[in-house]
Amino acid sequence: MNNIEQAAEFLKQEDVVAIPTETVYGLAGSAYSEKAIKKIFEVKNRPFYNPLIVHIKSIDDLAKIATNIPPLAYKLADAFWPGPLTMVLDKQDCISDLVTGGKSTVAVRLPGHPVTLELLNQLDFPLVAPSANPFNYLSPTSAHHVEEQLGDKIPYILDGGNCEKGVESTIIGFKNNTPILFRLGALSMEDIEEVAGELTVLNTSKNTPDAPGMLLKHYSPTTKFCLSDNIEQSIEQYRNKRIGLITFNSTVNSTSVFYQIALSNKNDLKEAASNLFSTLHNLDKMNLDVIIAERFPDNGLGKTINDRLQRAASDSTIL
Repeated sequence: MNNIEQAAEFLKQEDVVAIPTETVYGLAGSAYSEKAIKKIFEVKNRPFYNPLIVHIKSIDDLAKIATNIPPLAYKLADAFWPGPLTMVLDKQDCISDLVTGGKSTVAVRLPGHPVTLELLNQLDFPLVAPSANPFNYLSPTSAHHVEEQLGDKIPYILDGGNCEKGVESTIIGFKNNTPILFRLGALSMEDIEEVAGELTVLNTSKNTPDAPGMLLKHYSPTTKFCLSDNIEQSIEQYRNKRIGLITFNSTVNSTSVFYQIALSNKNDLKEAASNLFSTLHNLDKMNLDVIIAERFPDNGLGKTINDRLQRAASDSTIL
């Protein structure tokens, strides 16, 4: 379904809809409606301590959502918005504590998907929109993923095609105008540091996260999942099991592997990141005993891919 006007009507009625972004699909509701916000948490089975991201339609709207905005935030907005950068800032009073997990700060971004930007321009309120999936499961990168996971729980899915980036936004905050990385994402640390200077990294939290995506266990398939520094050794360990294998750019010659996929035959980390969640969705439907993923190069978006793989394996196995 791709009727923007229909999606807007549901949102004006304080209901929720799934929307496309350049990162992943979001489950959206009015940022000013506690009814819609509560429904988002209910549909996702998401804990209320985990904050949501507010999506705005222009940089000019930032000051309506946040206050005490440091100059560096505007510099980053000018460089990367619309796009996959979320900033954590002091919140305005119009933003409910439900949105922020009870904190005095709010996460904000200007999404880079033309369909959602057109939707936002038909509304007189911003949208909160965490990923459109059950809490802790794999993020959806197509309308089909949303339909499979939440189709019977929400009234509308706005189809904007497959998500270009394929992983969530990068989240940063500020302390004394110094940038702090809260979540690795679709915008690399290196790109941000070219504009903002060196980032302080604080991207995990066990209980009360400062931003979405900081929990140790997250982005997980239902199939047993392993992150491996030695693929051959890991395959040997599970040689009598149905193994699904994820690699960066090569294939492994092994009769023990039931199915394998390289995320980028071109050695392109952007392509690999774009393919990551869709590949995990596919493997999770194959009745495998285990999914093994190799660790990626720890640079650029390889850091983001490793972060997602690490969180998926956090209560499983890291080999």
